[in-house]
Amino acid sequence: MRIPKTRTPADPADGLAAPGSVRHSLIELTVTAVLAEPLLALVGGLTGAGAGAVLLTAAALVTARYVAGAGALETVLRRRPRLMEAHEPGLGDWRWTVGQATDPEGDCRPLRTRLQRLYAVRLSEVHGLRLPADRDRAAELVGPRLWPWVDPEATAPATTVPAVVLRALVDRLESL
Repeated sequence: MRIPKTRTPADPADGLAAPGSVRHSLIELTVTAVLAEPLLALVGGLTGAGAGAVLLTAAALVTARYVAGAGALETVLRRRPRLMEAHEPGLGDWRWTVGQATDPEGDCRPLRTRLQRLYAVRLSEVHGLRLPADRDRAAELVGPRLWPWVDPEATAPATTVPAVVLRALVDRLESL
C-alpha cells in the first residue's frame, strides 16, 4: 500500500508561497494592484486609470528594488558605525571641546579624554602597544613633557590646556 505524500499549502509544488514570505507578499500586492486598476478606471475614467497605473508602477519599482537587495546599501536611514565615541564626532564638537579646554574658566577633561583615545589608537596601530599595559614604553614614545597630558592613570597637570602644549600634543600624535 502506497501512502500519499502529504502536502502543505506552502509546498512549492502547489505554486503557493508560505504566508509572511516575500513571495507571498508580492503575490498579494500584485493581486491587489490588478484588482485596483479596473476600479480606478470605473471611478475616475481614463484619468483615474492613468494615475493608478503610474502609482502602481512606481510602487512596483520601489518594491522590486527593495526585494532585489538595494535596501541593504548604505542609506541615510542606516546608523553609521561608531568607532571611538558614544556619539558621532563632528568638527563643531571638536571646536567646542578645544575651546573649553583652552578657556581659563573651561574644562579640559573632554579634550584630554579624546586625546588619550587618539594616542591609545595611534600607539596600538603603529607600535603595537596597549596604553594601560605598556605605560613605560608609551611614556618614552610620547615624551616626558607631554606624557602627563596623555597618561590615563594620572590627573591633568592643569585645569586648562595651554595652546603651546595642545599644538605639541597634536604634532607628536601626527609624528608617532
